[in-house]
Amino acid sequence: MQNQENCYKNVWILSGTSDGPVIANRLLELNYSVFASVLTYKAGQAYIENPKLHIITGKLINKDQIINFINKNKITCVVDATHPFAIIISKNLNNACKEINIPLLLFERKSLRNNTNNFFYVDDLKDINNVDIENKNILLAIGSRFLNDTANHYMNFKANVFTRVLPTYESITKAFGSCIKNSNIAILEPSKNKSILEKKLCDFWEIDYVLCRESGSYSQKNWENIVSGSKIKLFLVKRPKVKNDYSYSFDQYHNLIDHIIKNIDV
Repeated sequence: MQNQENCYKNVWILSGTSDGPVIANRLLELNYSVFASVLTYKAGQAYIENPKLHIITGKLINKDQIINFINKNKITCVVDATHPFAIIISKNLNNACKEINIPLLLFERKSLRNNTNNFFYVDDLKDINNVDIENKNILLAIGSRFLNDTANHYMNFKANVFTRVLPTYESITKAFGSCIKNSNIAILEPSKNKSILEKKLCDFWEIDYVLCRESGSYSQKNWENIVSGSKIKLFLVKRPKVKNDYSYSFDQYHNLIDHIIKNIDV
């Protein structure tokens, strides 16, 4: 049972497994009650056990569902630390929080762009068009949502398409249901500290090009490390600009936490 002093210090974080647990831990240390939304049960295991931490698993369908959750749990502040390409949920969060006048803060990691001979930035998943791709081996590390459509696009240009997907039911189902040959699919959890498995995968498949998204995550950093100094070319899809509409955005944990402490009424 919360005491009256801290009754309304309720912060809702929507995030993956990298930033969410760090932000949650810092708020819990300050005696906030934290609600953390994750997509899978496994993602929720990245958070510590704490009586003031509430894990919510599953997708949020629409704006009304978000508003109902905020009102029901007396949320005073929402933190959007979702993937930079999670456009739909960010748009729904933005619309919901504006409608009921709840502070919405964006946390998005910096992506340090490297200027090297084999790093290229593209605007879209289908924008690898300035190099010869016929009979080249392309590894798609783009998630599963647009996997089939993207793979089909490059296969039409006679490229050999491979993919690495996360070990989740949705990713595996979409990968093996796509036009990519089963032998060209790897199920792999990106490593936070090493890129050994990804490197061996590229060597085994003799990859020429890697396509991934500019997420700023350790997955992106892995591909950058693998490609650096090699003959492989890395194509990074630029982040969408949809999240630029946020009133407050942060790329450092301490700045986000300080803003919550100083500016969010409780």
